[in-house]
Formats: sequence, C-alpha cells, structure tokens
Amino acid sequence: MLPAQVVIKEVGPRDGLQNETQTVPLEVKLKLIGMLEASGLSYIEATSFVHPKWMPQLSDADELLQRLTGHARFSALVPNIKGMARAEATRLQEIAVFISASEVHNSKNLNKSTAEALDDIKQVTERSNGRYQIRAYISMVFGSPFGDDVSLGTVKELMAALYELGVYEISLGDTTGMANPQQVDAVLSELLKSFPREKIAMHFHDTNGLALANIYASLQHGIAVFDASVGGLGGCPYAEGASGNVATEDVVYMMNELNIATGINMEQLLMTADYISRALNFTNLSSQLRKYRGEQDGTYRN
Repeated sequence: MLPAQVVIKEVGPRDGLQNETQTVPLEVKLKLIGMLEASGLSYIEATSFVHPKWMPQLSDADELLQRLTGHARFSALVPNIKGMARAEATRLQEIAVFISASEVHNSKNLNKSTAEALDDIKQVTERSNGRYQIRAYISMVFGSPFGDDVSLGTVKELMAALYELGVYEISLGDTTGMANPQQVDAVLSELLKSFPREKIAMHFHDTNGLALANIYASLQHGIAVFDASVGGLGGCPYAEGASGNVATEDVVYMMNELNIATGINMEQLLMTADYISRALNFTNLSSQLRKYRGEQDGTYRN
C-alpha cells in the first residue's frame, strides 16, 4: 500500500543553485524561497556553508539566512566545523551534513577520504550538542561514475554510523541518475531489514529520465520523504553528468495523480518554477513546466 501522504523537501535554493555558473542575485534567491514557502512547502534547504572559494554561488549564505522571515523549516548544508561556526550565528534549527558512499567522490567533492569525511560529521554533531536537528545525505548510493565499486555494505555501514551520531534522517542519493526501479526495490528491500523507513528519505536525479519511476518504487516500500528541486535545477558540480534533480512540480503532479497528499499548491509551485527558470534563462524545462507555459501562451494541446 502506498503512503497516504508524503513530505517533499525542497532543495532547489541550495542543491539547485550551487550548480549554476552565473551569479544569482540575493534578491532573486529570497523571492524564490518566499514563493516556495507560499506554495505550501514546509521544508526548504536554503543554502550552504561550504567555503565561498569552492561554492561562490552560495557565498551570500550568512546574509540570506539573516533576511529569511518565513515560517517554513529552513536548513543549510554544513560541511565541517568551520561551517558549523557560521551556522551558529543564524537562527537555524536544522542543518544538513553529507558524505559519499564512493571513496573517489569523497576525494573529489571534499578532498578527504570517507573516514575523514565521517570524522568531520562527528565534529559537527558533537558541537551541535542537541541544539540542531541534523539531517544527513549519502551520495552515490546507487553507483559511482568514477569506476570504484559502491557496495551496499558500505552504505549500511555509513547509515549505522550516521544514526549513531544522532542524525534524525538520512537522504539516500542517486547523485548521477544511475538508478532504476528494480535496483531501488532491491536496495530498499535490503536496507529496510536494518533501518526504519521513517528515518529514510530518497534523493533522485533525472539524468536518464527515471527519477519518477524510482520514486514510485520507493513509495511501494512505504518511503514517504522525497527531496526535489523546483524546475529540476541542480546537479553535483563534482560529478560529471549529474544533471538536474527531479523537478518538484513533476513529483507533486505524480502524487496528486496517485491521490497522495503533499500539502502543496500546484498552481503556485508552477508559478515559482516559471519564475526561477526565467530568471536563470533555464531552457531544460520540466514536463509540468512545459505544459504550464503552453497553457499560458495557448500553444499547449492535449
């Protein structure tokens, strides 16, 4: 039986915009986040405390968080203890940490080994001392494009270590869109023997057009939390070929068709996707955004 309702966690302002080569003005980001909240999204990952040298697109993280006034649950990515110090100067109640199941990806993304990356997370969680809710991402769960083997055993070891450090939820990432529904079924069938579904979220990329199918496979296992990015923005700057995250509006459309509640206003969400895609001159539009624009200009036909 499919869940009666799901939570969609919006990662566009962080995971989407971090991959942009152009500078996105702070006012555009603030308007985007405000529109996302107005659509009913209750969780928004707003930015990242990665050093501006490595992520210049999000160098305004401190000011952005100071100016946020909404009531959604806002989060920011915290890569290490220095990022944690910046987070402590904000009103955030939640932070996110990340690690990859691929040794090579950790080296490229963090310039660290997997063990060193896990130690960074340990430092962050210890310094948090219960002040923050901490969510974790594990990247490359369904395979690595770098030629190294990503075993399910490694994923399970990382999950166990992260839960031991106190994270409340782990988002399992298909970072380069390699997963297929059969693989998702197999992976979740194994992981759910050891970990509660209520503490697992899924994060799919649509590189090969299978993100929605993979989400459906996850729903069949009772998973009820999914990451998505408005307009399908995003990708991983350290993983070639990692095209956009699954579009929030496409996920909401599918949930509506399945009679699964999201609490999200589709019209407002489409207006938001339209706004940010035009602001960024983004031409790789999601299915629902193409349909929306066609209905607005009269070119859409059933």
